[in-house]
Amino acid sequence: MNFDQIVDRKPTFSFKWQKYQGKDILPMWVADTEFRCAQPILDALTARVEHGVLGYTLPAQYEPAKQAVASWLQKRYDWRVELDWIVWMPGVVPGFNVACKACCEPGDKVMIQVPNYPPLLAAPQLNQLHRVDIPTLEQDGRWMLDFDELEKQAADPKTKLFVLCNPMNPVGTVLSEAELARIADICRRHDVTLCSDEIHCDLILDEQACHLPAGKIEALKDNSITLMAASKTFNIAGLGAAFAIIPDNTLRRRFNQAAMGIVPWVNVLGLYATEAAFTLCDEWYQRQLEYLRENRDYLVEQINQIDGLRVNAPQATFLAWVDASGLGVDNPQAWFEEKGVGPSPGTDFGNKQFVRLNFGCPRDYLHQAIARLTR
Repeated sequence: MNFDQIVDRKPTFSFKWQKYQGKDILPMWVADTEFRCAQPILDALTARVEHGVLGYTLPAQYEPAKQAVASWLQKRYDWRVELDWIVWMPGVVPGFNVACKACCEPGDKVMIQVPNYPPLLAAPQLNQLHRVDIPTLEQDGRWMLDFDELEKQAADPKTKLFVLCNPMNPVGTVLSEAELARIADICRRHDVTLCSDEIHCDLILDEQACHLPAGKIEALKDNSITLMAASKTFNIAGLGAAFAIIPDNTLRRRFNQAAMGIVPWVNVLGLYATEAAFTLCDEWYQRQLEYLRENRDYLVEQINQIDGLRVNAPQATFLAWVDASGLGVDNPQAWFEEKGVGPSPGTDFGNKQFVRLNFGCPRDYLHQAIARLTR
């Protein structure tokens, strides 16, 4: 449980590290962490592999993983879910693409908050739908939805779906109960289904904030798809395991039908890893939260001392949305890379004057990044 440990990922063909292969650029972009998995997860995977037979395992029939999800949601969010509400997905990206197919007909409109991460921005067009952007506005050091625009666009009869990211990626906001109630009211009045991507929900860094799952809200219970996973929290994204919570039978049936023949089963190792993460790793999880809070505080303090850069402390995730407009350069991404730091380019999220920095890494990497940015 040593989060300072540096693990060499270069020989593993890591997506994050392959991008800058052969260059002196520290990769701080795609949203996985540099932390070694909790030992109980590794033990569970080892035991399953050593069994020796890796044939078909139907996720819906693997009761231990479903029970682990239900127990985790009750313990973390006081949300009692029935096991048949759980629909396994090989990732949240397939999840919100399936939601587009399940809730819309070609030519319909889908509301997406912006900025947002690239696969979510791309989903409407991939499914022959029109994307309607709902801006995110800065208010008192915190980013929030433009509710006036949300109300306006939801009123369009062609608008059938709102895909929300909560906690928000890349801006790191955790929606309050009052804010979610307002979203629920808008969706209910205009008959818009909410698909809530909550993949970072277990990574709440602001100790005054708490996560409220969309499907737990009574007004959204029959009109929501809540997407979650252990992948970001426990650094098991490469195993391709996520799940949707869909309380309403009709919506769940439409969702399952939209996925048929297209979306593969979650693989057996992903199921075992999720089960172990949600049942055996509480101490590791709490220690990681403490480490990430310290990383965030250090990074925010240091970035805000660099001329031309500005960042609000994210309430959640391990991602910082850095405003580089003060640099006065046309391409902030190139400016960072010339300094030897590789963030995610803001243009991919909808604003080229920003970059997204991943601080889910050993503290030494942050020290290196700040040293490079200030040299």
